[in-house]
Amino acid sequence: MLVVVLQALYLHKEVSIVDNELNKTEPSKPYYITTPIFYPNAKPHIGHLYTLVLGDVLARYRRLVEPQREVNFLVGTDEHGLKIQQAAAKSGKAREDGSVDVQGFCDELSEVFKNLSKSANISYTTFARTTQDRHRVAVEHVWRTLNEKGFIYKGEYEGWYSVTDECFYTTPQITETADGTHISKETGSTVEWSKEYNYMFRLSAFRDALVHHYSSNKGVTTVFPSQYNSVVLGMLSPASTDEPGLADISISRPRSRLTWGITVPEDPEHTVYVWFDALLIYLSGVGYPWSGAGAQAGWPADMQIIGKDILRFHAIYLPAILLALSGPKYSELVATPPSKVLEAASIGLPKRLLTHAHWTVSQAKMSKSVGNVVDPIHSMETYGVDIVRYYLARVGGRFRDDVDWSFEQLENHSKQLQSLLGNYLLRVASARITASAAVGRDQLQDGGEAFLHSLNEELFQAATKLPGKVQSSMEALEVADALVEVLDVLKLANKAVTDIAPWSKACDPRVVYETRQTALLTLRVAGVCLKPFVPETSERLLEALGLSEAEKTWESVLALDGSERTKEREVKAVRLF
Repeated sequence: MLVVVLQALYLHKEVSIVDNELNKTEPSKPYYITTPIFYPNAKPHIGHLYTLVLGDVLARYRRLVEPQREVNFLVGTDEHGLKIQQAAAKSGKAREDGSVDVQGFCDELSEVFKNLSKSANISYTTFARTTQDRHRVAVEHVWRTLNEKGFIYKGEYEGWYSVTDECFYTTPQITETADGTHISKETGSTVEWSKEYNYMFRLSAFRDALVHHYSSNKGVTTVFPSQYNSVVLGMLSPASTDEPGLADISISRPRSRLTWGITVPEDPEHTVYVWFDALLIYLSGVGYPWSGAGAQAGWPADMQIIGKDILRFHAIYLPAILLALSGPKYSELVATPPSKVLEAASIGLPKRLLTHAHWTVSQAKMSKSVGNVVDPIHSMETYGVDIVRYYLARVGGRFRDDVDWSFEQLENHSKQLQSLLGNYLLRVASARITASAAVGRDQLQDGGEAFLHSLNEELFQAATKLPGKVQSSMEALEVADALVEVLDVLKLANKAVTDIAPWSKACDPRVVYETRQTALLTLRVAGVCLKPFVPETSERLLEALGLSEAEKTWESVLALDGSERTKEREVKAVRLF
């Protein structure tokens, strides 16, 4: 019942929070956006590229609409854990003495992921790795702080362990398949019963504070889409009175079982649990431990982008660690109301958690064994970087449900964009229309202020309203809707030029001039709006339109008025794709 009430409360107030609280900007603080750091135990697939592109679209958008504000964008690789240790051994990567060269294995695969980012034109500012010394220093600092404050203790831990997910699950979190295999309900990964004597983190101490955080109108963190906020509240509340609430978690593994990782401070017999280690990359990536305020480096994160399968770690584990790190000591926590626990934390919690669904192929999960993994590099080499970026944002930009990768669908979206944008530029910038428009310009008596054709007036109104509509969609994290707004204007633009037929000898040259000028203005607005999505194509378009750097800005297209229709520029009919 508690979960139902909290979910209803959240759904009721989600829109008002997005509109009022979450859209507030902090000009003095850099905007900080993160993607998950990827596990480089195998080559990247299209899901990795999808997350990178989402992060890049949002980072480029923020730079576009807030050009004076610094944007920190973190990507990277998670290089510790049993999977990496096993994959390195299997790879045969060895040092001169014959031992497994795990670091060399990580170096090579991390470079593959870095090259994927470069190939996809990802504008990250930090490529973070958990094997970097600065990260180790941050992890050790956090561990010692939590230990001193009483949030870490040593105890026997038993539960279902997944090598694939690198984490323990409780019995209610697993299910048994028909063949007797036990798997995680959240990820479908195989689990095995394990019993260890590990270091534990008092996660249970933060259950009430986290429930308050995700259900309070005063909270500024929102898990988006709202369906995943409901999932988080469900994780925090037991399904029945017979089930335990939020349990403490193991944050170490015996060194005898896991050697590849950060050694627990003051205890060489234990290795820091890979997820505890990895989650702290968001802090170390902006210089933690800080000598000054975290805001100087961008903390708290304004936007964290994750897949739905790692929601628990980012929505529960990380916030709890942050509250323990900068809030009351454990001995003081019991007497502190949940709201005060949140207020007392000097290190703020991440503001928004964008949780996306997964990509499938023919409605089936991508799998190396099945052979249906989509190679992102090959896809970009075949169709072009911007076309693949556009497809991922257009089809995958609603986040709520799994989406299916289809080369046929990619081809269709590619043709549509080439037609609506690329062919449209070639049509309106053609020599014939340009020559006729020059005649029409000389014939105008009123300077061209009044519209001669209603379709041009309709298009002008739609184009000048487009930036506001795109901004509304992007601020609400409706990425696909923002692209649909651009496409709708381009469809109207193509319809207008087709119906008016400015290439026809029967068309009044004055109307030809008006049609061309309105079309060029529309292309300018569309080009600026598409900057976050297809940056190289947008730049080619804006260059072809003969625009100055000042005329390519977000501020300039927000302020467009009728006088823009009479400005003359040298336009080039270039191929965009």
